[in-house]
Amino acid sequence: MYARRVEDATSDTILYIEGLTVSFDGFKALNDLDFFMGVGELRVIIGPNGAGKTTLLDTITGKVRPTEGTVLYNGVSDLATLTENAIVNLGIGRKFQTPTIYVNHTVFENLALSLPEDKGIFRTIRSMLGSHDGDRIADVLNAVGLSDKADDPAGLLSHGEKQWLEIGMLIAQDPRLLLLDEPVAGMTDYETQGTVDLIHSLADSHSILVIEHDMDFVEQIARTVTVLHEGSSLCEGTMDEVKADPRVVEVYLGRG
Repeated sequence: MYARRVEDATSDTILYIEGLTVSFDGFKALNDLDFFMGVGELRVIIGPNGAGKTTLLDTITGKVRPTEGTVLYNGVSDLATLTENAIVNLGIGRKFQTPTIYVNHTVFENLALSLPEDKGIFRTIRSMLGSHDGDRIADVLNAVGLSDKADDPAGLLSHGEKQWLEIGMLIAQDPRLLLLDEPVAGMTDYETQGTVDLIHSLADSHSILVIEHDMDFVEQIARTVTVLHEGSSLCEGTMDEVKADPRVVEVYLGRG
């Protein structure tokens, strides 16, 4: 299944991970993991707690250094050698489980401060934006469904709206690869459906890697699913194929 080599990583492969091991005091959070993801792909990773899902994102984004293995982005960049800021500048954006936003500033200001250029201090930010920046922010507001909340303090948004704002802050950075860690955790049914629609719209122009436990949500967005277990890939395929795999039922889907 994973009979590939580093030299096989091409411009069609946005993530190429081979033999990835991450050890913490002898415990292998990731264990000889192979993982490959194509440009423009929407991939979902599922698995029980402790399977290594968040550690995988930590490694891709430079928060954690691998003990062994290869992590290539876009066929050329060795992420294991780069700082977190350098990885962001390559075009990789990550949304964490808990929204990270500027709660005392407006939705508009949050997005403006996320643009690639440094816009300076908060209170003069609108005057420092060019027309192109304003158009960009308007497009992002529309994409995440927050156009009517632009002047509202971000702290007053609902939980789901805060999640959408953080995704919007990532989009404003114009990344090629979006990493979304449990994007619908704590959302209402209405907010979850809005997130389904948002991810479908983003998949037209981004490569997206999603980690999620909500299987109803996963079934609505999944094209290819990878199941992690004990730091390794247990199986991979369509949602129907994964659900029919007795190993997945045993270690994850059959629980509860």
